[in-house]
Amino acid sequence: MSDLTVHVDDHALPAEWADANPETRAAIAEALPIVGNAARWGDELYVGTDVDAPVAETRTVVEPGTIAYWPSGPAICLFWGPTPASTDGRPRAASPVAVIGRVTDVDPLESVDGPARLRVSAATAQNGERS
Repeated sequence: MSDLTVHVDDHALPAEWADANPETRAAIAEALPIVGNAARWGDELYVGTDVDAPVAETRTVVEPGTIAYWPSGPAICLFWGPTPASTDGRPRAASPVAVIGRVTDVDPLESVDGPARLRVSAATAQNGERS
């Protein structure tokens, strides 16, 4: 069962929380849903947030499908391929991000063209309750 659902325009993508950065993750979870018009930077979407979350571990190179908190924004970022900062084809953030989750299937993101509506929310169980 998914922990989160990431909606990108008409695509609903199941996602899981990461084990890293538990305090960051908790602050983001408390603020859900996070919704907005996301900007695109290469194969990354990011949407601003008012969350001021503590960060323990950061990185600039991430895996496709990574959901991250960008403290410099602050923003929530979704990576699925190279960005303008990439040097080897892997997603690279503009500056360090805290990994908070992962989308398991990035294939639907290939059809995203330009900015998109982004919504990150807690997954809903089949009975309609938050999981």
